[in-house]
Amino acid sequence: MKYKRILLKLSGEALMGEKNYGIDIDRVAQYAKDIRKVHDEGVEIAIVIGGGNIYRGLSAEKSGMDRVQADYMGMLATVINSMALQDALEKVDIKTRLLTAIKMEQICEPFIRRRAVRHLEKGRVVIFGAGTGNPYFTTDTAASLRAIEINADVVLKGTRVDGIYTADPLKDPTATRFDELSFQDVYDRGLNVMDMTAFTLCQENKLPIIVFDMNKEGNLMKLTKGEDIGTLVR
Repeated sequence: MKYKRILLKLSGEALMGEKNYGIDIDRVAQYAKDIRKVHDEGVEIAIVIGGGNIYRGLSAEKSGMDRVQADYMGMLATVINSMALQDALEKVDIKTRLLTAIKMEQICEPFIRRRAVRHLEKGRVVIFGAGTGNPYFTTDTAASLRAIEINADVVLKGTRVDGIYTADPLKDPTATRFDELSFQDVYDRGLNVMDMTAFTLCQENKLPIIVFDMNKEGNLMKLTKGEDIGTLVR
């Protein structure tokens, strides 16, 4: 396997499947099966999930809600998604640990870096919930930060499209896909890969990012084996 330790970033919207809201249990089960195959190859896996399928802080702020309050509500939404994925993973016999940046002792462990690394070394899939625990930071930033903290080899950003395009391929049929980009290329072209804080964290720490289609079964395995799937940013 090309990568020994990965940070998989999933959007909350990806968990909706074909629904307009909430969690598609069949889609989550598919993700769990794909993760299981990679886990069985000895790859250490950490996961960060967004909360946009349940609640999005920025949208609430535009409606008049206090931004800090809205962001904390969004963090709680990520914990709900994390618990759903944890359940699906345990149904396919993977031992997991859910660690959150906000203390919720009845359902998860608080995030402690050394504990997270130890869980990974013991072969457990670690899910990081509640973002960074701070308002004004996205789950993309949480993914970049956690990946750096645990010394992950790569950030794998699973989306509903198969890479980075010149424009939104769902809206512009003429958009073309990039196979590989440098961090500077992304800046120069104004491409939307992650929010700027998350992206800069990866650049400064020389942490590569791969954007790929998580909804296509087997893509995660192909990536960890080193196949050219999605778009690589390094």
